[in-house]
Amino acid sequence: MGTGIFPNNKKERLSGAEAEQLALDFLQAKGLELVVKNFRTRRGEIDLIMRDNAVLVFVEVRFRSNLNFGTAEESITAQKCQRLSSAAQAYMQREGLTERVSGRFDAVAISPAKPHRQSSGMYSINWIQNILQ
Repeated sequence: MGTGIFPNNKKERLSGAEAEQLALDFLQAKGLELVVKNFRTRRGEIDLIMRDNAVLVFVEVRFRSNLNFGTAEESITAQKCQRLSSAAQAYMQREGLTERVSGRFDAVAISPAKPHRQSSGMYSINWIQNILQ
């Protein structure tokens, strides 16, 4: 698990793709290795598939540019978790991976670090492991 506050040096607001890249950089700095980015299937989408030693980690990146509609963590719904699980099953079937492969479902929540300043250019990252437990 981990949290951090990171500057956005490019501009005041992040796009969704930039938020995913920030999450990827954060996880790689924690020692995880990228397997696949933006895996899509009819069952759903997985933002990042990473490897944490022998464990496949299916990562949902949630981003909020402001807190008008709640935090990034609050946007992780049961329905979204179900779609993530279904997409992970599709990925494992496509890759011929057996159920003996260890897997984990994580989320990376990115929100403004200073809620009173919507365009502060600073973002808080919260890595939540095992979101389906």
